[in-house]
Amino acid sequence: MDQLSSTSNMAALNAVGLFNLKAAHWNLSVAPLYEQALMRGEVVLAKDGPIVALTGQHTGRSPNDKFIVDEPACHDEIWWGSVNKPISPEAFDRLLGRVSAFLQGREVFVQDLFAGADPNYRIPVRVVTQKAWHSLFARNMFIRPNLYEQRHFVPQFTVIQAPDFKAVPERDGTNSDAFILVNFARRLVLIGGTAYAGEIKKSIFSIMNYLLPPQGVLPMHCSANIGKRDDVAIFFGLSGTGKTTLSADGSRTLIGDDEHGWGSTSVFNFEGGCYAKVIRLSADAEPEIFATTRRFGTVLENVVINDLTRALDLDDDRHTENTRACYPLDFISNVSATGIGALPDNIIMLTADAFGVLPPISKLSPEQAMYHFLSGYTARVAGTERGVHEPQATFSTCFGAPFMPRHPSVYAKLLGEKIANHGANCWLVNTGWSGGAYGTGQRMKIGYTRALIRAALEQNLAAAPHRRDPNFGLLVPESCADVPSEVLQPKNTWADKRAYDETAQVLAKRFEANFKQFADHVDDRVLNAGIKAAA
Repeated sequence: MDQLSSTSNMAALNAVGLFNLKAAHWNLSVAPLYEQALMRGEVVLAKDGPIVALTGQHTGRSPNDKFIVDEPACHDEIWWGSVNKPISPEAFDRLLGRVSAFLQGREVFVQDLFAGADPNYRIPVRVVTQKAWHSLFARNMFIRPNLYEQRHFVPQFTVIQAPDFKAVPERDGTNSDAFILVNFARRLVLIGGTAYAGEIKKSIFSIMNYLLPPQGVLPMHCSANIGKRDDVAIFFGLSGTGKTTLSADGSRTLIGDDEHGWGSTSVFNFEGGCYAKVIRLSADAEPEIFATTRRFGTVLENVVINDLTRALDLDDDRHTENTRACYPLDFISNVSATGIGALPDNIIMLTADAFGVLPPISKLSPEQAMYHFLSGYTARVAGTERGVHEPQATFSTCFGAPFMPRHPSVYAKLLGEKIANHGANCWLVNTGWSGGAYGTGQRMKIGYTRALIRAALEQNLAAAPHRRDPNFGLLVPESCADVPSEVLQPKNTWADKRAYDETAQVLAKRFEANFKQFADHVDDRVLNAGIKAAA
């Protein structure tokens, strides 16, 4: 119901620094948000029912524009550096005041939501947006309270998002006109200068990554699903590596596609929706995700639409490679009603190897799992971050460095403890290139990846004959149903075998150099399990 501008609601917004608003539309449902977004010209209505929004120059995250307020309570807990950049409390307050002045006399949209499916660990989040379509995005992405919870809702964090407000770097202490500021002391997130909706969800993910480790919960940038034996699999990976696609398997129950916590008794989703890449989405290869792009209630970002017929063209990347669909979890047919599963039986680390030299699947020891978790090797896929136009080999520790406020060793230590206490099969899966590096080889066929993961989850690979890869020390299965044997040994897919060996050593040296930063934070078993280049 729309609790428009009630005295108590306006007082709640006053408490976080918002004053003299024209109106506040509170907890609007899908249809009224559609009406508001269309009436204001924020979006267009596509054939079959979704709405399409364009986000302008910001079509992906802006990591260089993210800051954490440096205040005494959190100063010693934050992993300061290029990922977590400090901004002063005074600068935050000044910028909040300027955003508040900008919003005066305007209407805003408010959603009261939860992050975290497990009631023991969830946090109440209030999302205040300038635009109606961002309010629908938040409503889709987070967990909606029931009527009783809504009446008694008290936010633990508030997100204020004003995409049309532009910062002035010389005045505001930002790096550009965009900014994403997290203030743990004030329990506020301030977003401006960017309409890319992913900043809303990732700011809350960063907060969960800060709050949960002291409670013994490992926050994870991963998808998760449940098999017929109630076995749980988690899929670590950066955007574009296949988390959403590979976890949306009709034969398994989806827990969630992007963010989860691993507690003492369960794995639980942080979110209530999915935010899937849809560029060149195939109805044959990804039928469930494809179907969501034809539904009322889905929010599409930067997808090209025919002006006359309003039909979508998912193959057109004129706005960005990072086209997105945001939809509630229940748009997927086989989804967990609770967002909670048992402890994981399989841990899958997804990497999009732009060098094209890693095997398509490898069995990892617990020590190797910690090594590859800390390494977080992958390729940044075009469009997911501002300025990335083609795949770039990178190391993103814990498969989510942009969202980790604490030192990576905190998360790796938790992972190691949980593997030791529960036990799980660990796998490294390359969804990147085969037959050559990016530009020469081809992207790994999704059918092969699905067959390999299916075999791993059905316990057909763990005990199968394996061969140790000479460049990376990884155990590679010698055969798998529905996958050509030459694909399992990446060197066999290269026309120039010498070029493969040379390229593999280049990557091995990168692994070795990158891991030096973690050498003092792990024991000798993890160090010895790491990749070492040939002398």
